[in-house]
Amino acid sequence: MKKVLAIVGPTAVGKTAMSIKLAKMFQGEVISGDSMQVYRNLNIGTAKITEEEKEGVVHHLIDVRDIDQRFSVADFVSEATKLINEISIVGNLPIIVGGTGFYLQALLDGLDLGGDRFENDTLRQQLLDQAKEHGNAALHEQLERVDPQAAKKIPANNLRRVIRALEVYIKTGNRFSDQENQPNQYDSLIIGLTTDRKKLYDRINHRVDLMMTQGLLKEADYLYKNGGDKLQAGKGIGYHEFYDYFKSQISLTEAVDLVKKDSRHYAKRQLTWFRNKTKPNWYDVLDFPDYVKRLEVDVENWLENRD
Repeated sequence: MKKVLAIVGPTAVGKTAMSIKLAKMFQGEVISGDSMQVYRNLNIGTAKITEEEKEGVVHHLIDVRDIDQRFSVADFVSEATKLINEISIVGNLPIIVGGTGFYLQALLDGLDLGGDRFENDTLRQQLLDQAKEHGNAALHEQLERVDPQAAKKIPANNLRRVIRALEVYIKTGNRFSDQENQPNQYDSLIIGLTTDRKKLYDRINHRVDLMMTQGLLKEADYLYKNGGDKLQAGKGIGYHEFYDYFKSQISLTEAVDLVKKDSRHYAKRQLTWFRNKTKPNWYDVLDFPDYVKRLEVDVENWLENRD
């Protein structure tokens, strides 16, 4: 199986710096696993790596979409799979870096997303219309008829997941629940970076303040004037919080505080997701710098244990 290294963790924990260090040590190429860094012109709010910070390391899936385009988990799986093959063929190590947990889970656990690249949303709109007309429960009953296992796990009020499961079945003939039984096609090592909660929150607050000095407000204004929350890109944390400020409904200070609060809450959700879904090997390299060496040795041992 192809080797895939993943570096995950909450925002502002140091994933970017660690990815460069490991990529240079182990001949790696980075595949971004961040749902927002795919968008062109959104650099500050997404904490996108700069050319200088890359230090010559090749990066993929950054700046591959315009802000009015969708980028789904199915897109990520399709494009990341192709990149992993290409990177592995030339003898380099694919390193997935990011905080969008579902992207990583879908890729490494082989979730069957039905080949849906969201090029045509007609089916989704039809299902949404059905839910509006007949209620969420009726749509959930439809799922129960074709995929009772999925219906058992997905609550009726989780409309997005109910529709996702129905889409997979209608488009492929395969049950959404069967995706859990697909074999893992990669030999993966997942590195999780974490730190003390207070320190993490302080780092997040400081990062937001720094982003403001770098021009975050200008980026948010650019999104707002080009569709704002009507765009998938416009719903990202660090952007949508400013829309009420642009409408003169809140102050700039209140908007910045919202960005900080939402970022902290997101970091907490990220930690919960990774602990429950991907179960990484955790390292606190901020409080315990000696763990960096331990982490490097663990990666080296994993790489040497080739089939």
